[in-house]
Amino acid sequence: MDTMKALSDIGLVGLAVMGENLILNMESKGFTVTAYNRSVDKVDKFLDGRAKGKNIRGAHSIEELVASLQKPRKIMLMVKAGQAVDDFIETLIPHLDQGDIIIDGGNTNYPDTNRRVTYLESKGLRYIGTGVSGGEEGALNGPSIMPGGSPTAWDEVKPIFQTIAAKVEGETPCCDWVGEGGAGHFVKMVHNGIEYGDMQIISEAYHLMKDVLGMKAGEMAEVFAQWNQSELSSYLIEITAEILAFKDTDGQPLVDKIVDAAGQKGTGKWTAINALDFGIPLTLIGEAVFARALSSLKTERVTASKIITAPKIEFTGDKQQMIAAIKDALYASKIVSYAQGYTLMKAAADQFGWKLNYGGIALMWRGGCIIRSSFLGKIKEAFDKNPDIQNLLLDPYFSQQVNSAAKGWRQVIASAVTNGIPVPAMASALSYFDGYRSERLPANLLQAQRDYFGAHTYERVDRPRGEFFHTNWTGKGGDTASTTYNV
Repeated sequence: MDTMKALSDIGLVGLAVMGENLILNMESKGFTVTAYNRSVDKVDKFLDGRAKGKNIRGAHSIEELVASLQKPRKIMLMVKAGQAVDDFIETLIPHLDQGDIIIDGGNTNYPDTNRRVTYLESKGLRYIGTGVSGGEEGALNGPSIMPGGSPTAWDEVKPIFQTIAAKVEGETPCCDWVGEGGAGHFVKMVHNGIEYGDMQIISEAYHLMKDVLGMKAGEMAEVFAQWNQSELSSYLIEITAEILAFKDTDGQPLVDKIVDAAGQKGTGKWTAINALDFGIPLTLIGEAVFARALSSLKTERVTASKIITAPKIEFTGDKQQMIAAIKDALYASKIVSYAQGYTLMKAAADQFGWKLNYGGIALMWRGGCIIRSSFLGKIKEAFDKNPDIQNLLLDPYFSQQVNSAAKGWRQVIASAVTNGIPVPAMASALSYFDGYRSERLPANLLQAQRDYFGAHTYERVDRPRGEFFHTNWTGKGGDTASTTYNV
């Protein structure tokens, strides 16, 4: 304890598992931390337990917490998102001085962070909203950290954040400044949406192997372990192999005994809602959220399974070739999902004036977080080559990968449809891909319909874009057109 500094480098509020692990991570890297929790018995329990003998001091009141910190004070909140964060901010404000910094490390919805940055800056304080990804293991050993908010606060917290973050090639920290306002929490939200998508497409690949190819859990575990040595190498593929290989106490695969009803905490839903608000076709993540919702209707599905007939599953092809095709479908769908996620970040950056470093974001996701994968290095390379690329599908590497995977991808979707296996994420990704590469879509008919019933006008292929026309389709309507607007 004799190395404990007179004043702590940072204070952390909220001693649930993420908060405790972040404190232990900071302390292990040479920082002195003050721990505080609203129910102070948790502080004593922590100090007498996991924090015993370490450079961690406890505070039993807000006053004690604030007094223990060197200036400018840095206080990190790891509390439940929403009202609890606002309540803590209000409790802290009277005790803080100009330039002090409050950090929210929870899964906060970014408009709340936008609002809090403005509010605290108006009081002469600074605010950071940061995504922290990697779960409890990441928090302890090195998470991915995505900070945004008051730009002048970055230099103050940078030494701590970059030291405790996960490291990738060349000791590069998986943490860098994302942008102003709620940019950090927005990027974390998109990360979580992509996580939903990755988990869903992996689950669809599992479903196809299990029900169409009749593979057992152990056999599938070997396939996923092999895939983890390929371009699909990632944390989620790695743990899927381990889950499928895990045996229950009776020696049977545990995965087969788990109820097929998925839960969710809302961050994937926020991603889908924001995509709708921004008018960005984030189809795969949207389907991943809806797939969880559908899975939760377990009782209804059991009833429906007895009433609605399903096609008889028949597979007569080459099993290894089909496994390879499923791999292609999984990889191509993953590329589409990330391409869609990046278009959403670009739309938000345009609207809010954020200067997002897209290659840097891919680098931040390379380690520490749930979607960490070797694939993200390719995204960084794409943005290094062309920082203004509109869509990752236009990058030479990714377009070549999707083109070469397309045959297997189409085979898998066709087989899934024929055999009655739902593949909402993989199929929606293919539909997006086919829509995005189409010079013409049937929206000309759609525009005619809108003009027919609502005089919403249309543009013509033989006139310049931006000129709008209305037709009196029935001869009974007038010539007055509705004003054009888009939501």
